Amino acid sequence: MDRKLGKICESEKDLRRSYGAILAGKIGQRLAALRAAETLEDMRPPALGRCHELTGDYDGCLSLHLNANWRLVFSPTEFTEDDQGGLDWSSVTSVTIEEILDYH
Repeated sequence: MDRKLGKICESEKDLRRSYGAILAGKIGQRLAALRAAETLEDMRPPALGRCHELTGDYDGCLSLHLNANWRLVFSPTEFTEDDQGGLDWSSVTSVTIEEILDYH
């Protein structure tokens, strides 16, 4: 996470100023869920933001839905691959927030 985004994510006031009250609330919820998760596998239930792997320009990253258009994009800090060469979600214990964006 770059320094500016890190500062914004650490402050409710800065989140509200940058993204508005409703979106800031969702961002806070998703960040809290990521902090509480023991592994990325804990983020699989759809109620936690429909966590999914990305492709294309964001290959290697994952995304959490914030609303219809906005996403919290992050990457695993360390991980292993599963038997098929994909991401072993149960091996991911920390992530790096890359962006908060509307990529639709």
